[in-house]
Amino acid sequence: MKHTLTLRSVVFAVVVIVLLAAVPSSLRYAYQHGGFYLFSRQFLEDLPKRLKGPGRLRFIFQPAVAIFFGIRAGIADASAGRKPYILGVLFDRQRRRALLKEAFERLSVLIAMSILLDALSQFLILHEVFPGPALIVGPVLIAMPYSLSRPLTNRIVRSRN
Repeated sequence: MKHTLTLRSVVFAVVVIVLLAAVPSSLRYAYQHGGFYLFSRQFLEDLPKRLKGPGRLRFIFQPAVAIFFGIRAGIADASAGRKPYILGVLFDRQRRRALLKEAFERLSVLIAMSILLDALSQFLILHEVFPGPALIVGPVLIAMPYSLSRPLTNRIVRSRN
C-alpha cells in the first residue's frame, strides 16, 4: 500500500504532536488547581491577553480567510441552486452529512492551522500550552465566519439572479 505525504497529513501530524506534548502541562495545571484550565476563571482572565499579545492579527486573518472560503462556497451553492448552507445542515437530513463533510474537507487544514496558531500564541503569551482551549478557540475563529458568510452569500447571489 502506497502512502503519499500531503499537506493535510503533515499539518494534522504536527497538530497531534503539539497537543500530545501539551497534555502533561494541562494535567499538571488540573492537579495543582483542582480543574482543567479551559473551565477555570484563569482561562477567562487570559482571553483578553490573546487579543493584545503576539498573534493578535490571527483574530483578523483567520476569520477573513474563512469568510473568503464561505463566500466562494456560497456562490457555488447559489449557482447549483442549493439551499443556504445552515438550512441544509439543520433541516436536510439527506444532505446533512455530505454538507458537513464538504465543509470539513474545505476547511480542515485551515482549522488545523488555527489550532496550531492558538497553541503558539498560548506558548508566547502564557509560556504554556493547553490543548482544550486550542481545540476550541482556534476552530471557532474559522467555523463561525464560514458558517455565516456561506449562506449569506448564497442568499445575496440568488436574490440578484
